[in-house]
Amino acid sequence: MSREDYTKDGQKRIDPILGSDPVAILVYANNHFAAQFMKRDRSVDTMMNATGAGQNNTSAIGGYDAYFGTYEVNDETRQVGHTLVGSINPTNIGITVYRTLTVEEDNLIIQLDTTTQEGEAVTRTLTWKRIG
Repeated sequence: MSREDYTKDGQKRIDPILGSDPVAILVYANNHFAAQFMKRDRSVDTMMNATGAGQNNTSAIGGYDAYFGTYEVNDETRQVGHTLVGSINPTNIGITVYRTLTVEEDNLIIQLDTTTQEGEAVTRTLTWKRIG
């Protein structure tokens, strides 16, 4: 539903790579997951551009990010660790990234501390809606 970044003092930042409302899908099943994100207004001009990963995050290629792997949830901290087995960007393979999960009715809210491409610290909030 949304992908929003905010600085510690509450200023909104729009990620130029995937935007604030990418087309996306996230699937969890039996300790495995898969995620795909695509910038809504993706153009031919962005197709070959790779992006550096922010802290605790993956890097996309050409306005697209896709990866899959295993996950483990720590019920006490509400943190999930995603270990990437496969990715559109080979530099992501093998990394583990950490997120905080909150479920509100049919919505899954995932938050992570990361950085912008310029290195500015932000908290990213992804809001997902259950389908099916």
